[in-house]
Amino acid sequence: MSDPKAALQAALKAAMINKDNTRRDVLRVLMSSLKQVEIDSQKELTADDVVSILQKEAKKRRESIEEALKLGRAEIAETEKVELAILEEFLPKQLSREEISKIVQETVAETGVSSAKEIGKLMGALMPKVKGLADGKLVNEVVREFLK
Repeated sequence: MSDPKAALQAALKAAMINKDNTRRDVLRVLMSSLKQVEIDSQKELTADDVVSILQKEAKKRRESIEEALKLGRAEIAETEKVELAILEEFLPKQLSREEISKIVQETVAETGVSSAKEIGKLMGALMPKVKGLADGKLVNEVVREFLK
């Protein structure tokens, strides 16, 4: 996927043709967010910028799902899950917990981190390796388990 913005535009067009209102609405909101960032920053977004915005939107949905479930609002959680699934179609394939664990082990070996006190040093070296490929919250969980 070289140009996620073009893929989003094509998907929006297809959703409108197929009268898939949910998909159309999610993609419209996303395209609106992209356009707003372009206007605010006064520059054309790169593919990395688009992926970054997609990740932020996906994170918002995950947090909303969590909150809705805590509050016993299953219908809101379901709506957010549908939106999240649509967004995830345009994100790069996410790393599994096992893959993240392997990268954590390699990074620990490289940095020589041995205790939870040095978690900041480890995360600083680790996050550029998994940027765009893993949720930061999941990476943090794996790191904390590894350093116990």
